[in-house]
Order: sequence, then C-alpha cells, then structure tokens
Amino acid sequence: MTLPRTPSFELHGKHALVTGASSGIGLACAAALAEAGAHVTMVARGVARLDDACAQITHAGGSAMAQALDIADIAALRDFIAAKGPFDVLVNAAGTARHSPALDTTEEDFDAVAAVNIKAAYFAAQAVAQGLIMADRPGSIIQISSQMGHVGGVERTVYCASKHAVEGMTKAMAMEWGPQGIRVNTICPTFILTPLTQATFDNPERRAWIESKIKLGRVGEVEDIMGAVLYLASDASALVTGTSLKVDGGWTAG
Repeated sequence: MTLPRTPSFELHGKHALVTGASSGIGLACAAALAEAGAHVTMVARGVARLDDACAQITHAGGSAMAQALDIADIAALRDFIAAKGPFDVLVNAAGTARHSPALDTTEEDFDAVAAVNIKAAYFAAQAVAQGLIMADRPGSIIQISSQMGHVGGVERTVYCASKHAVEGMTKAMAMEWGPQGIRVNTICPTFILTPLTQATFDNPERRAWIESKIKLGRVGEVEDIMGAVLYLASDASALVTGTSLKVDGGWTAG
C-alpha cells in the first residue's frame, strides 16, 4: 500500500504576474508567491511605492521585478503581457471603489469602477490565457473579487455590480479554458484592513457594523489572503476551477 502524498504548494520555476502589487492585498499576494519560489512581476501605477514593495520582497530573498503600468490602459496591458509572458500565474488584485447611495451614482463613478474592476480584469485574464495557450502551458488565473460579489451592500451598488460581474466571467472563462489546463478562480475577501480601507475602519459606527457581520469576530488582515492565493496558484488546487474561495470570516454564511 502506498500512501497518497500532499500536492506541492511550491512555485519554483513559475512566473507570476500580480497587479495592484504596491500595497495591501496585492503586495501580500506577491510576497506569498515569491516566498513559495515564484518569480513575481509586480504591476501598479505608483512608481515609488511599487519599487519599495519590490525591494522589500527581494531583500527578503524573493525574486521580483517592478513595472509601473495602469491596467485600465488595455493596449498597454496587452503589450506588456505579450512581451513579458507567458505567465504561469495571474493574480489580479487591482481594484477601485466609489461608494455612494445608488440614487447618487454618477456616470463617471460607474465608468471608473467598471474600467478597472471589470474591463481591465477581463482583458488581463484574456491576455495571460492567450500567452499560455500559445506556449501550450497550463496556468492559474486568480481574480481578487470580494464577498460583495455574492451579496449586496448599502452604498456599494456599483462595487457589488462590478464584483458580481467578475464572478460571472470567472465561471465562463473556466469553462472555456479548462481544456487547455488553465484554471480560473476568485478569492472573495471580507473587509481587509489596508491603507485604502483605513478611513472606513476609523469610523466607529461603520467598524462596529462590519465586525457584527463577521462571524469570527474580527476584521481581515492581508495575511489572511496569503494562504488562499498560494493554494489557488499551486498544484494543491489542481482540480479547482470556476469557483470562489471566500475569505470572509463567515459574512456570507447568513
């Protein structure tokens, strides 16, 4: 009798692309992948913060390079992925939000959120998949979605719409690209404490509401996402595609 062996979580020899990598969830994902042995290409708009984030990873012994890029510029995004790929792993952590009551949403707000959260996410996945298929290689595409891709939220209608769209396109892409060995999944965090969300947590009433919805009784930290992204990027999730991994502390359980 031969015991089965746990699939490897190691990523040595893999090339990963992480968008929104200069801080918060994106930086945490890049650090997790680098720690597991991947060479990580880190993309974000802000040059100074991105370079600093990349330097931190290399100082810790990881392999990383930084590239300033606005992923909402689809032509530039496609050109970059074609030139630097193929990427075995994509973690699309770039995102934006403009919260307001639905009656107050402007067309500008809608377009700004959709451009990053839907359009850029779609074409980043497409470009990475094209590179993998041309190279006849399998891969893992991971969209950082949100628990709000599964539920609604007050004053978050546009954001919820964008994340529900990501959940839908992920399922469809998984169906189309599965025969080529390309897995497509989402990670759906609850509220994670980052520089971008600090203002929300500084509001005692808002923070109390958030904590009341999280069954584990605490808000999320970026470290809570790192194990999830490593799982979906590695062979440990070899039969996982077209699904969402909720890291929400039980928010969506009811």
